[in-house]
Amino acid sequence: MTEHNEMNVMNELIQLETPAESMKKKKKVESEPRDLLIHEREYWESGFERIAGIDEVGRGCLFGDVVAAAVILPRDLILEGVNDSKKLTEKKRDALYDIIMEKAVSVGIGFADAETIDRLNIKQATRLAMKRAVEALDGVPDYLLVDAEKVDVNVPQVSIIKGDANSQSIAAASIIAKVTRDRLCKEEWETLYPEYGLSIHKGYATKFHREQIMALGATPMHRRSFLGNLLGEQHTLF
Repeated sequence: MTEHNEMNVMNELIQLETPAESMKKKKKVESEPRDLLIHEREYWESGFERIAGIDEVGRGCLFGDVVAAAVILPRDLILEGVNDSKKLTEKKRDALYDIIMEKAVSVGIGFADAETIDRLNIKQATRLAMKRAVEALDGVPDYLLVDAEKVDVNVPQVSIIKGDANSQSIAAASIIAKVTRDRLCKEEWETLYPEYGLSIHKGYATKFHREQIMALGATPMHRRSFLGNLLGEQHTLF
């Protein structure tokens, strides 16, 4: 190999990215804002005007309703800061809730209570809450973007994995559902059952929540089908 060729090889090796540099570039790409209207535009351009995003919250809770929301936003509206509700602070969610409620063409909210969850199972109860949310909209939507589920309504729809991180309409529905359920936990449900700490843990299986169920038993709003393994021999309490 000539000296000239050796120099070329050395220069190419020097220019190769180190693992750290490669990771840095990857993180930069991941941090760039996503186009959260990519799915909406696809269906707007196909002639569907009233596109509803559908999402739910409370699926993994021990207590209370699973809550779903359906949100139709104006075409091409961009809502700054809208994202998966779990990634937002409570203050940010509350602020976006007000903006979404003001700007939306229509918002529908649906519920499935603990008795329904126990009777149907959580998956079917979630679908029922989503159906009720769609039916609560003003008028029938033209198309549904659903977060990883199927809604039992006669409306064209697509299920989008991680939809609340990839669609503005679904993210908006996620925020509406989350704020609605959190407010029930902090206000109405906390007033009914103040000993269980619902305003803090929102019905999820925290250590304190489990301890209070063990000490006080389950309320009528606890999901019996979720509690068998938790209470074991104390299952007969309820």
